[in-house]
Amino acid sequence: MNHLAVGQKAHTSRTFSLDDITAYRTLSGDTTLHFGATDSTKQDTVPGPLLSGMFSDLLGTKLPGPGTNWLKQSLQFPDAAYVGDEVTAVVEIIRLRPKKALINLRTTCVTTTGTVVCKGEALVLVKDLEKS
Repeated sequence: MNHLAVGQKAHTSRTFSLDDITAYRTLSGDTTLHFGATDSTKQDTVPGPLLSGMFSDLLGTKLPGPGTNWLKQSLQFPDAAYVGDEVTAVVEIIRLRPKKALINLRTTCVTTTGTVVCKGEALVLVKDLEKS
């Protein structure tokens, strides 16, 4: 954990397509429309689990990295992300607990217009973190 510090961040961006939403609905069985409807005035919205999946990617590949065990996640969805929106997910270390090998991280997804579409906090165990 010596290479980790409070304030350290990692991010990734993605634009979700209608094919992504369709695949999610097929795999999960979740056919409800989230935060909106499909008609001539509204676009399909990105389901929360797809947004939080961006955190899973970051935690396991970038910060803290391979070997991270994702223990807990709190999430809020203050606004919607829509098909075609570019969404940037950010994880930021807010607390290190080296004796227990635990890290708390702030998790946020924001669109290019600055709209926060997902926010929360993650708790991860880094006992088996691969050395970089």
